[in-house]
Amino acid sequence: MKKTSLLIAVIFLTTSIFISCKKDNTKDQKTENIEKHQGPPNGDHNGRPAGPPPGEHGDRKGPPPGGAHSPEQTKTLEEIGGYKIGDVATDFNLKNVDGTQFSLSNIKNAKGYIVVFTCNECPFAKMYEDRLIAIHNEYAAKGYSVIAINPNYSGEEGKEGFIAMQERAKEKEFPFVYLADDGQKIFPQYGAVRTPHVFLLDADKKVQYIGTIDDNARSAKDVKVKYLENAIKALEKGEKPSPNFTKAIGCPVKAV
Repeated sequence: MKKTSLLIAVIFLTTSIFISCKKDNTKDQKTENIEKHQGPPNGDHNGRPAGPPPGEHGDRKGPPPGGAHSPEQTKTLEEIGGYKIGDVATDFNLKNVDGTQFSLSNIKNAKGYIVVFTCNECPFAKMYEDRLIAIHNEYAAKGYSVIAINPNYSGEEGKEGFIAMQERAKEKEFPFVYLADDGQKIFPQYGAVRTPHVFLLDADKKVQYIGTIDDNARSAKDVKVKYLENAIKALEKGEKPSPNFTKAIGCPVKAV
């Protein structure tokens, strides 16, 4: 009797283990099939974390990690909706880092205006600061002054705030005005979408050149084409700049 009971127990245990193993194998097979068709959860097929939804970083400020996105302006002038070549720019009245209000009309006997939308934090804006200083120092005496405007202005405080702008201007010893686009009203009129973004106006405030400063943001010594300076020299000769448009290189203007 004891032998019979023991035999029944062994058969029952063996059957239970077999059924359990079969269920686990079935579950593993289902999981494998799901991953083949859908990919692993919360990641790609290499096990890396899933990326953000398409377009999430379309307007992010600064070059994204790894250089996956181009800093080059993507929209045409028509798509941007700002000034086109030949349009007359309206004047503005913006606060300068010295606390005074500034307008283009403050510059007497101007032969042109180098309006540059730039900011404190963008790496590309920082790369061009010394070049803008050099351009102003060379051409202001000839009637072409740099007018820098911060389209990312965030009020009194913050990295793009007025205090930080004052500190940046002092640190770099800007010889030109550095203006706060309070309320972000001016950059949309011009159609500035990157920092830096240049708009060269003639004496009548007509837009004659729009775009980037030169062809090498990362290395001043390796620049081959100085688009902005060539455009200024063309105006000095009474000629039309050619080219009169290039794609701006820099960080997208940030909505505040």
